[in-house]
Amino acid sequence: MDFKSILVSWYLENRRDLPWRHTKNPYYIWVSEVILQQTRVAQGLSYYQQFIKSFPTITALAAAHEDSVLKVWQGLGYYTRARNLHKAAKLIVNQHDGNIPEEYNELIKIKGIGAYSAGAIASFAFKKAVPAIDGNVYRIIARIFGVFSLPTSAQGKREFFQIVTDLMDKKSPDTFNQALLDFGALQCVPKSPKCGDCPFQQYCYAYRNNMIDSLPVKGKKLVPRHRYFTYLLIRYGYYTFIYKRQSKDIWHSLYEFPLIETDKEVEPIELHKNDQWNEWFGCEKVTINYISDEFKHLLSHQTLHTRFVIVKIDSIPPKLTSECTMVPTTEIDNYSTPKLIDNFLAAEPATKYFLSTHDKK
Repeated sequence: MDFKSILVSWYLENRRDLPWRHTKNPYYIWVSEVILQQTRVAQGLSYYQQFIKSFPTITALAAAHEDSVLKVWQGLGYYTRARNLHKAAKLIVNQHDGNIPEEYNELIKIKGIGAYSAGAIASFAFKKAVPAIDGNVYRIIARIFGVFSLPTSAQGKREFFQIVTDLMDKKSPDTFNQALLDFGALQCVPKSPKCGDCPFQQYCYAYRNNMIDSLPVKGKKLVPRHRYFTYLLIRYGYYTFIYKRQSKDIWHSLYEFPLIETDKEVEPIELHKNDQWNEWFGCEKVTINYISDEFKHLLSHQTLHTRFVIVKIDSIPPKLTSECTMVPTTEIDNYSTPKLIDNFLAAEPATKYFLSTHDKK
């Protein structure tokens, strides 16, 4: 089997026309690959265009405030990608005079650039013969060649890396890697792959052995963690209170409203008895204007059960002063918030009871 010839022939007939494939600018390529690591192309395209418009050079990205970067990223999720991209841009500007290294071994040393991104930048921008291996590539190689190593294990990563290196077209590594990515995204998809017209059908180990659903080998499935959030959307005249998440947890560096987190659901009628409620408000008078139904928000390994409670206060309790920032409700859009909060703020209850300006202080 001439793997690379079959693959590239398929690619030339089926490849996707994407804007980052019309450039050799390593910064543009890097941004596109970071966005697409955990995002579908259809969703990521507009974010890529907006990100490049907002930060047209690596120098512009490095000079930007983290809040600005996260605001442009808002809605994409997996915000660690944005923070790592920002940090790596600063490092490249400070230590490499703003020039992204060409070699894979140099790229991989930069904190914030992983093995996949290093391979993508090196091969797509500089035509270096190194693999760019993501989930699509693991799936293709495991199925066609019958590789049973766990892709997430150290041994598995080495094995897949070596196989792709041996198969690679050394003269056109950029085309070869792009072809692998598109083949996994369009043909050899995770569920119900298009085996009927696959050019590798007669060679594919998984197809010949009826193991399409068994390869690649999967690790232990994590049991989702359930968390219970009650967000307090506090009205003090035209103002409200937000704070930036700092702990090593979901949504690090994003802004949110004062939060009550519990290990089980808190019934609305019991809210005033909750210790965290009393910590936020103390003895101050609180008027509850709205309590939402529970929203379920699914993350990769967590399920958030969330309520939004809109309240009005006439004086500011000490904890809000010490831990939060008071901002006009009309300026909430200027801050990067989790999609869960963003969605609620766009809904009618928020516009009616929280964002309206009828009760000026």
